[in-house]
Amino acid sequence: MSSVTPALVEAARVSTAWPFEEARKLLARLEKRPKTGPVVFETGYGPSGLPHIGTFGEVARTTMVRRAFHLLTENRVPTTLIAFSDDLDGLRKVPDNVPNKDLLGQHLGRSLTAVPDPFGTHDSFGAHNNARLRVFLDQFGFDYDFVSSTERYRSGAFDETLLIALDRYEEIMAIMLPTLGEERRATYSPFMPIHPDSGVVMQVPVLERHVARGTFVWADDSGKKYETPVTGGHTKMQWKPDWALRWTALGVDYEMAGKDLIDSVTQSSKICRALGGTPPEGFNYELFLDERGQKISKSKGNGLTIEEWLSYATPESLSLFMYQQPKSAKRLYFDVIPRNVDDYLAFLERYPTQDEKAQLLNPVWHIHDGEPPTVDVPISFSMLMNIASASNAEDKAVLWGFIRRYAPGTSAETHPKLDQLAGYAVRYFNDFEKPKKAFKAPDEVEHAAMLSLDQALKALPADASAEDIQTALYDVGRAIPRYQDLKAKGATPEKPGVSSEWFATIYRILLGQEKGPRFGSFVALYGIAETRAMIAKALAGTLA
Repeated sequence: MSSVTPALVEAARVSTAWPFEEARKLLARLEKRPKTGPVVFETGYGPSGLPHIGTFGEVARTTMVRRAFHLLTENRVPTTLIAFSDDLDGLRKVPDNVPNKDLLGQHLGRSLTAVPDPFGTHDSFGAHNNARLRVFLDQFGFDYDFVSSTERYRSGAFDETLLIALDRYEEIMAIMLPTLGEERRATYSPFMPIHPDSGVVMQVPVLERHVARGTFVWADDSGKKYETPVTGGHTKMQWKPDWALRWTALGVDYEMAGKDLIDSVTQSSKICRALGGTPPEGFNYELFLDERGQKISKSKGNGLTIEEWLSYATPESLSLFMYQQPKSAKRLYFDVIPRNVDDYLAFLERYPTQDEKAQLLNPVWHIHDGEPPTVDVPISFSMLMNIASASNAEDKAVLWGFIRRYAPGTSAETHPKLDQLAGYAVRYFNDFEKPKKAFKAPDEVEHAAMLSLDQALKALPADASAEDIQTALYDVGRAIPRYQDLKAKGATPEKPGVSSEWFATIYRILLGQEKGPRFGSFVALYGIAETRAMIAKALAGTLA
């Protein structure tokens, strides 16, 4: 974190940035209930499927609250972030996006850490997914402690709280039963014994309870009875009681959750109190949706994966997406990537000119823990993509030919971030934009307009500025009745405004898309001669 100054701390105390609002809730909690040891932040992960962006989002957002808390406490209160994997849970269904599905199907019901790895790289399916999660979190530089449910249950770390839960079984049942349907109430138990023969995590009622021995009796489908300890990893708790168990045993102070888990948070909080614990602070964030507006699911594999985002954009752009409006539902698909890249660069550019209050509202403070880097990117990501489109670039070396002309003195060595973005732009264009391009054949009016645009560009010097080119563009559109806008601000019959349809026409005919860049800037970067050649191809019908 950047140096903590009195002015920065004071700005943090009143900042309306959501991580500071959350951190202040946690600070108020500690003032009421002082604790020894570190303040514990937790994020949960169900490794029944591969990690997805929602998993990363929870860790990223929790980390942002943790950083805000560090500033508010002037780094005087130690903290830890637990990334908890519920890997002792049973495999309930085979995910859609894994190989060797038949292999997994043979082990339904068994703990994820007892199910073979369909990828063949780890000791179990749970271990494989845990490793995938950790590699990704490490790639982003998160500071966290990974905790496995299997390890904690089997090591005895949860034993004390499990025995309390056995003793307070009736209280837990009184909390849970009213939330269940009639049929489920008849068989529900907060304890799920692991079958000593099959290894299946059983969902069966408790027939007898022996608190003094720390055991309970249950029967399997054959009617055979077993007496199983709640301790030592022989038993796992159901989801909501298990969450409460974690909060109590680990002393969790802060954990956020998706909006779909509001009821789970409510019931788990009641159970946590019944176990003698204090439920953590936190808030409910909105869910991510795919391009069809459906909830993203790790088992379905819909929406973007972590790897896919990072194939086309910077990690910082993904962090920005997570920071922005966490309580609003957002669609998470490929089309959101370019905007987040450019928005991140814009926030980064503004940061050095801002005072402390504005800096704490700037997402890059939260993304970079108060120390955002200084980068020189003279060309936006969206512009790089448009140049890739116009030039049909297959590699970033093509883009560099245009970049060096627009920004002399730049190179991949002097501007590594720009070089990185050029690579992303080419890849994104070829994978997503190129297949969708649909060039419009100009009608009679549009054909004449393109000829006029060509002549206007011809009259400009080769090194004309973006503003001069934009002015020429306006003059061409202004002279064509179809594109005149008499309602534009300041428009007169002698000098009408120019409608947006003029620009849309240019994009459709020359770029094969509905939207595009500020055309003057595009031509300045792409080149007047190259743009005129593009117009000639469009008029000849050979651009596509």
